Amino acid sequence: MQTNNRIFDDISKLMTNAAGMAKGVKDEAETAVRGRVERLLSDMDLVTREEFDAVRAMAQKAREENAALKARLEALESKT
Repeated sequence: MQTNNRIFDDISKLMTNAAGMAKGVKDEAETAVRGRVERLLSDMDLVTREEFDAVRAMAQKAREENAALKARLEALESKT
């Protein structure tokens, strides 16, 4: 009976080691893929979200100013 328990203990240890090794390989693969994607994105010269939002706000303000100036010009032209 002692022999069976030892075999099961050895199998259990083997499975635990295999699971730990699989997790290590998974983590290593994720790190490699993440690094590769980050390098690829940095080479593409993309803007950050903050930069995009800042330019978007500037464009919105310019459109509003343009509309206000257009209304003012129309009002001045209608007086003459």
